[in-house]
Amino acid sequence: MCATRNLAVWSAMAGSFLAFPSMVWAQAVWQRPDHTATLPTPEQTRPAHVDDSALDPAFAGVSGAAPIHSDTPEEQALPPIPVVSEDEARQEAEALTRAFRHEVPVALPVSSAYKTAWVALARQQLEQAGYVLDRPQVLVVVDRNPRVQRLCLILALPSSPDWQVIGSARVSTGTTGRKYYYITPTGVFPNSADRLGYRALGTKNENGIMGNGTTGMRVWDFGWQWAEKGWLLSHDKVQIRLEMHATDPVYLEQRLGHTASEGCIRIPSSLNVFIDRHGLLDVQYEQKAAVDRRFAALLRKDRVASPIAGLVVVVVDTADYASPLPLAVLKNTDMLHKHDARG
Repeated sequence: MCATRNLAVWSAMAGSFLAFPSMVWAQAVWQRPDHTATLPTPEQTRPAHVDDSALDPAFAGVSGAAPIHSDTPEEQALPPIPVVSEDEARQEAEALTRAFRHEVPVALPVSSAYKTAWVALARQQLEQAGYVLDRPQVLVVVDRNPRVQRLCLILALPSSPDWQVIGSARVSTGTTGRKYYYITPTGVFPNSADRLGYRALGTKNENGIMGNGTTGMRVWDFGWQWAEKGWLLSHDKVQIRLEMHATDPVYLEQRLGHTASEGCIRIPSSLNVFIDRHGLLDVQYEQKAAVDRRFAALLRKDRVASPIAGLVVVVVDTADYASPLPLAVLKNTDMLHKHDARG
């Protein structure tokens, strides 16, 4: 679900725009609309590899579950963020790579050309944003290039230029040519503990589409961000609520790899679970969970938080890469992957 500050338009396909500037996203409760019997239920459409038994009922959309309310926690010392050596970080990244291949069936290999481009552009965005790499950590790098549309998990190392690819899969970012659809902005977007994300309830729109995926899928909220109106040549901008989330596993997940969203980042359900279970964007949430039960309730009970978990999604665009990639690379990434699966 994406939103704009001054607009209230329900999408006909996936996600929606809501004009609620003061919305408390994690505490919002949606009612499941009535649908015809011919449409599949969330239980029927849930991918077989997705297990939501470890989710807290208040955030998993379980029928009848009341949302958790917590008094503002008193000032307490947060536990330290884990810091490991470069060698330990590489070993953890290798373990995550093996897990990625097992847990994310839609994983794609990464060519050396794309690794070089993504690392260079991610470094550029981090520098422009003033984000300091003070420990080895995972970056979630998203390439919004319409010809690419990929997400790559990369181990970033403060003292080494040789960053390490963990895994990659197709995604969908904001598209052009449709009114009220916005171009996903480039930049560095932290999953800050200043905002509390939420989980999908499996709610369908009037077309039977689950815009945020099946019940229990994680929705990462990156706050209000400026984005270009994709239907105007003037490139006017407006603030949208930027999120990363799963999508409908029956009707829309098969279309990942093409621009399609209203501005948010759509990812496969298996990748959603992988990032969620390993806490790869939750380094601040893990700290906060120790003193605030709202964050503890949102996180999976069966999670195995990685010591190289990070904080940020970095959106780049290889269409703007200073050293243009070969045209064949942009035209046919699948063929490239078949010939170069070393990444």
